[in-house]
Amino acid sequence: MELQEKKNKYGDSRTFDPNFKGPIANRSCTDILCCLLFILALLGYFAVGILAWSQGDPRKVIYPTDSRGQFCGQAGTPLEKKPLLFYFNIMKCASPLVLLEFQCPTTQICVEKCPDRFLTLVKAKLKNEDMQYYTQNTGNDGFYQSNSVIYLFVFVCVVTRRCLPALETLKGGVVVIGNETTFTSGNTSLNATDLLEASKKSNIAMEARQVAMRIFEDYTESWHWILLGLVAAMLLSLIFIVLLRLLAGVMVWVMIIMVILVIGYGIGHCYVQYASLQGQAGADVTIKDLGLQTDFSIYLQIQQTWLAFMIILSIVELVILLLLIFLRKRLLIAIALIKEASRAVGHVMSSLFYPLLTFALVCLVIAYWAITAVFLSTSNEPVYKVFNTSECEYSRDTCNPETFNTSNISAQCPDAECLFAFYGGETYYHKYLIVLQFYNLFLFFWCVNFVTALGQVTLAGAFASYYWALKKPDDIPAFPICSSLGRALRYHTGSLAFGSLILSVVQVIRVVLEYVEQKLKGAENSFSRFLLSCLKCCFWCLEKCIRFLNRNAYIMISIYGKNFCTSAKDAFFLLMRNILRVAVLDKVTDFLLFLGKLLIVGIVGIGSFFFFSGKIKAVEQAAPTLNYYWVPILTLVFGTYLIAHGFFSVYAMCVDTLFLCFCEDLERNDGSSERPYYMSPELHEILSVRHLKTSSEETLQMC
Repeated sequence: MELQEKKNKYGDSRTFDPNFKGPIANRSCTDILCCLLFILALLGYFAVGILAWSQGDPRKVIYPTDSRGQFCGQAGTPLEKKPLLFYFNIMKCASPLVLLEFQCPTTQICVEKCPDRFLTLVKAKLKNEDMQYYTQNTGNDGFYQSNSVIYLFVFVCVVTRRCLPALETLKGGVVVIGNETTFTSGNTSLNATDLLEASKKSNIAMEARQVAMRIFEDYTESWHWILLGLVAAMLLSLIFIVLLRLLAGVMVWVMIIMVILVIGYGIGHCYVQYASLQGQAGADVTIKDLGLQTDFSIYLQIQQTWLAFMIILSIVELVILLLLIFLRKRLLIAIALIKEASRAVGHVMSSLFYPLLTFALVCLVIAYWAITAVFLSTSNEPVYKVFNTSECEYSRDTCNPETFNTSNISAQCPDAECLFAFYGGETYYHKYLIVLQFYNLFLFFWCVNFVTALGQVTLAGAFASYYWALKKPDDIPAFPICSSLGRALRYHTGSLAFGSLILSVVQVIRVVLEYVEQKLKGAENSFSRFLLSCLKCCFWCLEKCIRFLNRNAYIMISIYGKNFCTSAKDAFFLLMRNILRVAVLDKVTDFLLFLGKLLIVGIVGIGSFFFFSGKIKAVEQAAPTLNYYWVPILTLVFGTYLIAHGFFSVYAMCVDTLFLCFCEDLERNDGSSERPYYMSPELHEILSVRHLKTSSEETLQMC
């Protein structure tokens, strides 16, 4: 009685249909309105890209900009041989204005090389040799001449193409510059310590650029090795999948043991590094005391870093071991299901190569989004403002540097200068630039989710064709992947756009919440932080639920060809009518496949670590010299995970499709000669209710 009420609550079971042979061939277009909306959104996306490419200028993020808005070191310009930016009065960079406009209120010029001596304008006037040196570095351009401004030269170092004071700290914490603790600038005596704050504020955005430039240099030195590593990861994943096809049971257990051993090796390596630093000078410094460093290799020279790595890996190892112990009965069922999926993949071998198409399309979407974002962010115009040292009613007003010297502002405020402030604009395009960036981000999520959905529907249709073939492989249609892809694009573009749109909205909301949290990070309102944390948690859970429902809805779309909402409802009701099987098997096969991905990532990650850190003597000379050897390592780890995920996603989709088809098969047929099951006897045995109940009860008893 209770079972009957459940079936009525979640819809009626499927009935026997002698004409049903798998994915329906005669189907019509679904969710046409959403298809049209998606096409219009794509046309708008292309329009935004064209507009951004016509207005943007990536040179603004590559080259430093002088007070005239000219690019230092740009090829084909008079400043080609002057790649460095020099600040006349670095003391003005200590102004709070820097934090508001990210620009020091002092004259800035492009120079061929930074000055190598300590010098002020006052000292330069006292000695002809110094004056020649001063003039040689500043030039005689009238645009930069102003008697009321104190030009300050200091002994400098080059940081991110900018000349900044080379401050030294002697014993006792005394800050010196050019071996002097004080210096005279005009009628003012200044301490070298005062330059420290100025340098820090002028370097707010420069530290990030410095790291970015070094990372870029590392990529240029190691890109071919990264590419070779990704090819190796692809071959390793393919070999693993082929072995999984031939020896599914053995490979799963090998995978489990290897993951435990690889993580165990990581724990041992961290302990060896931790012990080797014992007693070394400076190794006991904490990460908190060290602060943020642009040279990340410094963190590897302190014990706390390796201790943290060791603790994290130990926790991961413990969690995996506990899961394996408590889920061992379910693991046997999941392994049997993976064996059945291996047979399906063996009959649809082309499915293994479909992730390459998905990967290529996702890379195309990412590239379009990134290029458009860069051009949008650099499409502002140079804005010049009035900077002055004394009180002036025109202070911070917009000005024109070409006509400034002959304007009323120059006459009323003799010490004022018209300097480049930032990139902006007052046109409608510039005012709504943030809206275009938001549109770019939203369409990025929508397109990526659409490509992912297309891959899921295509694979689901192919594996459904395998399942519903009564005589395997004779009844499997030719080119199942191509047929399924054609049906998805021809009839169900709107449904895929609908499902991916819902998911994209939730993802964008999560991004907005992250942005708001960053803005409120310094706020003392604990309630707002608590509310944001709750919202982030809720939308994270909502995204996971939508992903799960979308995935199963796409399987139903590939089989029956109905619209998204109907397919989502049918899939949900079917799962609820088979809730026991879902409870036992859900995520267990995903966990096993995740271990496979973890194993491949671990092998490639460990190999790349030993190669790029120069620990393999045989190929030590071949390893490139890098600023941060972790850059190619992390790139390879991330890329390997994506590649492994692409290959293993075929198995994951196959398992989910077989599971839903199995549930439908049980409702449609009874195993008799008139209504035979389409499933194999092995699959019927491992997914029988009796078998699942036994597994579930044993697991509960252990808990």
